[in-house]
Amino acid sequence: MAIRASSRAVRLVLLVLPSVITLAALSATAAVALSLQTSSIRSATADRVQTVASSLADLHEVRVTLESVTGAGTPGDLADADDLAQATATLQPIAELVGEAAGVYYVVVTDDEGVRITHPLVSQRGVQVSTTNASVLAGNRFLGTETGSSGSSLRAKVPVRSDDGEVVGMVAVGVLEADIAAQSNAALTHLLPWVVGALIVGTLASSFLTATVERRFRVLDGLSAEHEQMRRTSAALREQSHEFHTRLHVVHGLVSRGDPQEALDYIENVVTVEEPRADGVSRPGSAALRDAAVHAVRAELLDLGAQVEFDLHPDVPFDDGVVTVVTNLCRNAGEAGAVRVRCTLTSQGGRVSGRVDDDGPGIDDRAATRIFARGFSTKADSAGWGRGIGLDLVRRVVTSRDGTIEVGASPLGGTRFTFEMAVAG
Repeated sequence: MAIRASSRAVRLVLLVLPSVITLAALSATAAVALSLQTSSIRSATADRVQTVASSLADLHEVRVTLESVTGAGTPGDLADADDLAQATATLQPIAELVGEAAGVYYVVVTDDEGVRITHPLVSQRGVQVSTTNASVLAGNRFLGTETGSSGSSLRAKVPVRSDDGEVVGMVAVGVLEADIAAQSNAALTHLLPWVVGALIVGTLASSFLTATVERRFRVLDGLSAEHEQMRRTSAALREQSHEFHTRLHVVHGLVSRGDPQEALDYIENVVTVEEPRADGVSRPGSAALRDAAVHAVRAELLDLGAQVEFDLHPDVPFDDGVVTVVTNLCRNAGEAGAVRVRCTLTSQGGRVSGRVDDDGPGIDDRAATRIFARGFSTKADSAGWGRGIGLDLVRRVVTSRDGTIEVGASPLGGTRFTFEMAVAG
């Protein structure tokens, strides 16, 4: 049951796996593509604001105008919009033109104290920049995201130098982070149809693959069922062959001791021919069947190079079930390599008890719990007819008669099988 459940789980995983892989691959691809697109937009924006800021800082009109207002204010007394009105009139048109052409949100030019000369908002002209300006006015460039009067933006700041290299102001160019996010969303909108299309194609492909795998599974299920039926049929035939072999030995024993009619009666009994005999001859007696079984077991074990001793109580009712148990246990001992085998049978209170001892190599403790399982054997199958049948048959005969069978060590040095079961009704 556990193996079947595991097989079903593996099958379900194999069927679902193509769809899971497709969805995972598409999701990962879309995420990577969006990330690369966003990174590309941001990188391009950064390059643009730096280029615009650098170009303006190098522009002759910007440098000359800023040089003209260097004395308009001091760190202690900053210039205001009126002080910078002439410079604003000169540079604001340039800033607006460049900003529109470059697609940036603002272009700000300040004096050497960081007071804005140009700005998209009139109210911000003549007001000192509140963000990073000291390091830029000291001659360093800046690129990063800051939050100023216009909101959060990606901005570049470049110092403006006079002809003699003195910093006379700075140019700040920025693009709002909201605009960058809008461009990323627009890129996602353009990418989404391709993702959906790929998802549809991938789903159809995975569905086709799943259907193909499912058809393969169905074919394999059919082959497995056919194989299982053949296995069961083969096992039944091996068991019948094993029992037939045992019964042939019994018939041989009856014929050998000069009881042909008893042999015929036994044959009719084991093949369940139940019609009453017209001549009134009875079924084979327990004594005759016992003697035939003893003869058959001795002959078979002699062929295997073993001697068998019987200690049989005269009241033991011999029938086909008792013969099956005794014959198979003795044969198992001989095939295991025993030289001496002893079989003891007693009967009391409607039950048969028995022991089969041998001087063979014994049974490993690890195998003791498995020897009665069908197909299990410690001996090689040299004949090719299958092993692990006899002891399984013994177990089933004993348990069908409300009995038990145990295995342990024998005083003879090998293995002892002890069993007891009800007398056949």
